[in-house]
Amino acid sequence: MAVSPPDANALVRLRQIYETAGWVLIESTLADIPSDLRWLFESGAVSLEQLAQLHRSLGVTTATDVAAAARESRIAALLGADVESAVADAIPSVRERTARVPLGRAVAVTEPMLERLRESPHVRWAEPAGSLRRGDDLVGNVELVVASDSPAEVIDEFVESLDVTRWLHRSIDRAYVLIERLQVGVRVAHPDNAGAVLLQLTGAPAHLEALRSHAESRGWRLSTAGLQTPEGTLHPAPVEDDIYTTLQLQVVPAEIRHTGREVVLAARGELPAFLTRQNIRGDLHMHTTWSDGRDSVEGMVVACRELGYEYLAITDHSPHSAASRNLSIEDVSEQAEEIARLRERYPDIAILHGTEVDILADGSLDFPDRVLERFDIVLASLHERAGHGPERLLERYLGAMRHPLVTLITHPTNRIVPLRDKYDLDYGRLFDAAAETNTLVEIDGSPSHLDLDGDLARQAVAAGAMVCVDSDCHRADLLDRQMRLGVLMARRGWVEPRHVVNTRPLAEVRRALAAKRG
Repeated sequence: MAVSPPDANALVRLRQIYETAGWVLIESTLADIPSDLRWLFESGAVSLEQLAQLHRSLGVTTATDVAAAARESRIAALLGADVESAVADAIPSVRERTARVPLGRAVAVTEPMLERLRESPHVRWAEPAGSLRRGDDLVGNVELVVASDSPAEVIDEFVESLDVTRWLHRSIDRAYVLIERLQVGVRVAHPDNAGAVLLQLTGAPAHLEALRSHAESRGWRLSTAGLQTPEGTLHPAPVEDDIYTTLQLQVVPAEIRHTGREVVLAARGELPAFLTRQNIRGDLHMHTTWSDGRDSVEGMVVACRELGYEYLAITDHSPHSAASRNLSIEDVSEQAEEIARLRERYPDIAILHGTEVDILADGSLDFPDRVLERFDIVLASLHERAGHGPERLLERYLGAMRHPLVTLITHPTNRIVPLRDKYDLDYGRLFDAAAETNTLVEIDGSPSHLDLDGDLARQAVAAGAMVCVDSDCHRADLLDRQMRLGVLMARRGWVEPRHVVNTRPLAEVRRALAAKRG
């Protein structure tokens, strides 16, 4: 009996099922590898087999690795010049496809990891790299660099310490995980050359290119392997500073590694002395349970004492703020009495009584002068646009700055990262007016504001305005983190300690406050 041939349509269906099932497996696997490698494959620059070869032979796990391998012709040696050219062309799109999260969230996710890594007896030091270390508003994949001569132990400890959403990669000296939709990688480098690894992974590309050119002009070669002598010997670089000093450069802070121009200035010795966290003597903007803060006045005072501050200002919101709770006129006297009691209890730290007063739609302030006079410090804020255009918004700011009782303008652009862009104002006029009226301008470390950003902070100090770096904190346990974010923004703006009022002793701060009122 003859056997009937299989139905042609059935064969088509079987092939479709096979191909569909195959791609399901591929898609599932691609979702479980470091995202830069996934995007590189999906760009069409390499096949899956070629991607596996790149990873296996060159050890690449990130776009930075791939870009460096292409620049140093290692991809051409492995897969040919055509593949290398295709990969180089794809790198910009790979970086663009990386999901980004706000800087504050990236810091919140990675800070506990860094603390645990630094506590390990196997770790010399651990630092973030990339856009997180540079302080970009939005951060892509996070990489943490660890200096250790026991990589396997470090990776084992890292693995055991985490409750991760998904594992993406693990080897003897690297691990990548997905936590709260953020990819975080740990890369362990030998202590003798860990500084070179951190330098390469911090970037940015224009800075590294300028640094490589500078090295070549002096007979050195800087590559992903590190800094090499003219004879090809690897020069030890336990920390990044070793590379800059060997090349006779000032050390360039990570926060300003953007255009390459900073390398030219470093070669001339023209970089300023940048603000550091250690320069900050006090915090002049924070909120308590009198408005929308989580902790009491005493809770904030105790936390500030633990940070070693000389002074702090309690600055709760005024009555018409959109905050969940506000300080009423009737509350001011009661809050003042509480602060007076705490001054007696904690005589080693100065507690200034202040407020963050709204600049209302008509340009007036949210407390009358008879109330404002009772405060040691008055912060003025625009929280509500009220339908006003740039010129009217600027006039509201200028009116507040002309008021003798207004000490400081908070978060001047009123941006919300990443949801709302800054006000479209003539910031040059704003900063000029601040300098003319002796009004302080704030650099706000709240993760939602990060305001002023680096560019505007630089413009402010260039105009002669004095700035104040504050936490704008609503929780005692975040005072330090948010101050560090404020300092990060200031450093991106080339701000020096001399530009910042709260780097000064209490007596000088009091004189600055009195000068405005006088």
